[in-house]
Amino acid sequence: MSSSSTAVCEPTPLAPSEKILQDVFGYQSFRIGQQEVIEAVVEGQDCLVIMPTGGGKSLCYQIPALIMPGITLVISPLISLMKDQVDQLNANGVAAAYINSTMSREEVMETFLAMREGDLKLVYVSPERVLMRDFIERLYETPLSMVAVDEAHCVSQWGHDFRPEYAALGTLKQHFENLPIMALTATADDTTRNDITSRLGLTNPHDYLGSFDRPNIRYTLLEKHKPMTQLTRYLTGVRGQCGIVYCNSRKRVEQIAGKLRDSGVRAAAYHAGLDHDERGRVQESFQRDDIHIVVATVAFGMGINKPNVRFVVHYDIPRNIESYYQETGRAGRDGLPAEAVMFYDPSDLAWLRRCLDEKEEGAQKQVESHKLNAMGAFAEAQTCRRQVLLNYFGEYREEPCGNCDICLDPPKRFNAIEVAQKALSCVYRVNQSFGVGYVVEVLRGMQNQRIREHGHDKLTTYGIGREHSHEYWVSILRQLIHRGFLTQNILRSSTLQLTEKARSVLRAEIELELAVPRLDVAARSAKSDKMANRHYDKKLFAKLRKLRKAIADEEDLPPYVVFNDASLMEMAEILPTSQGEMLAINGVGHRKLEKYGSVFLGVIEEHLMAGISER
Repeated sequence: MSSSSTAVCEPTPLAPSEKILQDVFGYQSFRIGQQEVIEAVVEGQDCLVIMPTGGGKSLCYQIPALIMPGITLVISPLISLMKDQVDQLNANGVAAAYINSTMSREEVMETFLAMREGDLKLVYVSPERVLMRDFIERLYETPLSMVAVDEAHCVSQWGHDFRPEYAALGTLKQHFENLPIMALTATADDTTRNDITSRLGLTNPHDYLGSFDRPNIRYTLLEKHKPMTQLTRYLTGVRGQCGIVYCNSRKRVEQIAGKLRDSGVRAAAYHAGLDHDERGRVQESFQRDDIHIVVATVAFGMGINKPNVRFVVHYDIPRNIESYYQETGRAGRDGLPAEAVMFYDPSDLAWLRRCLDEKEEGAQKQVESHKLNAMGAFAEAQTCRRQVLLNYFGEYREEPCGNCDICLDPPKRFNAIEVAQKALSCVYRVNQSFGVGYVVEVLRGMQNQRIREHGHDKLTTYGIGREHSHEYWVSILRQLIHRGFLTQNILRSSTLQLTEKARSVLRAEIELELAVPRLDVAARSAKSDKMANRHYDKKLFAKLRKLRKAIADEEDLPPYVVFNDASLMEMAEILPTSQGEMLAINGVGHRKLEKYGSVFLGVIEEHLMAGISER
C-alpha cells in the first residue's frame, strides 16, 4: 500500500498595512490607490492625495499612523469632524484624541502629556492651533511620525474654499524639515493641486489622483417651477431616508425647514446665523438619525462623515462645480445607491452673476466667474451629466454613465419652429417689456387684472398657447434663451428681449429643434437601479438597524460608529451565524466583533429561527 504526501500551502503572510486594515478596521481589501499612498508615506515621502468624498482618504493616514512609531498629527478644519473621526477610531480600539476650544485647560494639558509620553497614535487639531508658537514648541517635545492636512483645497487661493490660516501651514516644513506631510482633498483641479504642493512646501510628493467618479450617485436635474411642491413630492418618495437640502440663503433655509416640520417631516435648519449650541444640536441629531433631513446653507457639510445620507437636494444652483461635487458627495458614502437632485432656474444663475459683478476686479473674480460659468454649463447640459462633471476635473470618459437623468431618459427632440414662433411673437407683442412668467400668462390666455390693465388680452398672441401647461412654456422660453434667440435684460428686471437671431425663426428661414420639456422626475426615479436590487433580507435589515440605534443611544454615539448601513446590509445578505463569518463582513474588525458581535449574531439567529417556524 503506497502512501503519498500532500504539500500544504502556507498562506502568504499579510503586509502590516493589510493586517491593520482587516484586524482594526474590518475591511477585507484596500480600495484603489490606498495601499500605494500608505507605502509612500511609510517610506518617508510627502504625498498629495486627491480622492472622492467617501473614497477612503482617512485610511491613507490612519493606517500609516499605526505602522509608524510616534504620533500622527491631523490638521482638520472643524471640531465636529475631529470628534467624529476620534469617536470612530476609539470604537476600533485606536488611541486617538483631539485638542480644540471645547476642552477645559485640564483636558488639554492631559492630552499634551499623553502626546509627550507617546500614549497616542493620532491627534486632531485645527490649523489655527497648529500655528500657535506654544503649540509648535510642544511639538518639538513630541515623537512625531507624520502630519496629515485634511481638506487641503483650503490651502490654495484657486480652490473654492480658500482659508488664509490654511495657507500659512507651509511653515511646518520650516520647523520639521524631514517630517513627511500628506495633503488630502476630494476636489482640486490642476492649478489648485500645484498651488497646494507649493504652499505646503511638499518635496517631490507622491501624487495620487484618484477617479472623481462616484458611480453609486445618480445625478438628476429638474426644471424649477414650483420648487416647494417639487421638493415635497420628492421627499414623499424617499420618506424615512436621511438627506440634505441645500439653499443659497438663510431666510430660505428657515422657511423650507419650517414648512417641512409643519407637514410632519423630521427636519431642522442649519446656517451660520444660528448660535453655536443650536448648530451643534442639529448636527448631532442628524448624525444620530434623530432627525432625517437638514435644510442648510453651505455652512453645513464639511464635518459630516455620516455614511447613510441617501440624497442631497440643491434647491438653488451652487456657485461652482467643486462645491456641488463636495455637497453631492455627502450622499452615499457607504457605497450604496444615492441621489443628487438639483432644481434649476436660469434666473438663479443670473442672480449669482449679478452678485459676482459687484466684486472688485482681479484674479479672484476671474476664477469665480470661470467656475460659475462651468456650473451653468453643467446645469444646461444635454449630454451625460457625469461626463460633464468628470471632464471638468480633467477625467475624460468616452461612454455615458447610465445613471443620470440624461442617460436614463435622453432628451427627446421635436420640430419646434411653430412653438418658437408663438413664444417669440408674444415677447414682441408685449413690447419686450415683461419677464418669463408674464409672457407665459399671455400665451396661455390667463384672465387676470394685470393683463387686462395692459390691454394684452386683445393681442393676437393672447391664448395661442393655452393647450400647453405653464411649465411647458417656461421650458420653451428658457431653451430659446440658451440658444441665443432671447436675452434677459438684467438691468430691467430680467425682461425678455429678442436678439438678431430671432428674425430667422420668426420668418421660418431655419429649422429649429428643441428638447421636449421635462415636467417631472417621477418617471426617471422609478426606473430600475441595478445597485438597488441587492438580495438581502429587508426585515432582518430593519431589525439590525433598530438594534444598532439602541446600542448607539446607550453608548452616546452616532449609529454608524457601531456599524454602517453597508455592513448591516451585508449581514442581512450573507446571514452570518458564527464569529468567523461575522468577521468576514466588511466593517467588522476584532474590536467591534468583541463588543457587538454576540448581540448582532443573536438577532440574526433569532430571525432565522422565526423564519423556520413560520414555514
